[in-house]
Amino acid sequence: MLDSVKTKFSHVKSADTEFKKGGLRDFFLYRDLGVAEATNGKVIAHLVKANEAPEKGTGWHRHEAEFQIVVMTKGWARFMYEDQVTLVEAGDVVHQRPGIRHFLFDYSPDMEYMEIVGPADFKTISVDAVCDIPDPTPWK
Repeated sequence: MLDSVKTKFSHVKSADTEFKKGGLRDFFLYRDLGVAEATNGKVIAHLVKANEAPEKGTGWHRHEAEFQIVVMTKGWARFMYEDQVTLVEAGDVVHQRPGIRHFLFDYSPDMEYMEIVGPADFKTISVDAVCDIPDPTPWK
């Protein structure tokens, strides 16, 4: 619980950090929002944006995390959550329950989302395919 740990005030301005490779997925760019440091690893928050066209997607996986939300800020993405295609568009918020099997397989060139996960050092575990995945939409 956050109030049982010392946390720090954090204010990250848009010019303070830049989008970089080196996050969970090579085809996305990540911008750290300083939350992991401020919460001593209890929570991570970062912006994620498309960097390359979807070819294979994320693969089927789940996260070992207590809490995870995705806030789509620009564009759109299509996920499989278990066996359901879910279109997530700018302004949408998704709470990914702990352990849900999912696959991000398609997204727009301008896709950008904020992801908030606790704990910050959550694990990603590959899982067997739940169902077939639709083809992604080609970028023009």
